[in-house]
Amino acid sequence: MYKKLIFLTLPLLAFANYSATISPITPNIKKRMINGGSYHQGCPVALNSLRYIKLKYIGFDGAEHNGELVVNKAVANDVVNIFKKLYGIKYPIKKMELVSNYGGSDFKSIEADNTSAFNCRFVDGTTKWSNHSYGRAIDINPIENPYVSKSGHTSHKASKEFVPRTHAISNAVILAGDSIVKIFKSYGWRWGGDWHCCKDYQHFDKKH
Repeated sequence: MYKKLIFLTLPLLAFANYSATISPITPNIKKRMINGGSYHQGCPVALNSLRYIKLKYIGFDGAEHNGELVVNKAVANDVVNIFKKLYGIKYPIKKMELVSNYGGSDFKSIEADNTSAFNCRFVDGTTKWSNHSYGRAIDINPIENPYVSKSGHTSHKASKEFVPRTHAISNAVILAGDSIVKIFKSYGWRWGGDWHCCKDYQHFDKKH
């Protein structure tokens, strides 16, 4: 019965060479998430409310690659359709792996320039759950699109050259008015580049 359920929840969507699958969290993915520290006791969302997505994306080398994300089931179709459109406009992504591959460390994942979604953690410096803890947030190319404080500081050395925001440095840089921002917003997602307190250019999320 369980195998049948997984089969029925694996829609294959094609757009040119794009493809994506959505599945429940299998025992193997659950093990990766727990052992990798991205899911643990006390998380505000149950594993059965999350979905594992495998999808194709265009890399910095211009070639096609396979990526993976864990997101809330409520936004899984959004994510598949958004990345379908990003694939269509050839927006480049450095890599896309589960944060579990980095021991659940947001810092290490960013240092690897990894695009990721679910990670059961607090907002930095608080005891408030991040939207990543609900699987309702995605960070894209975090080195090229850093979190920048009001004073202009970023915690990642490799991101410093990207604090001046321009496509001349990299076409992975996300600016207001870019197609990627418009695509996310068309599905009701918010962009951290619009924040007033600071700027989180990598960050997109969708409220409950």
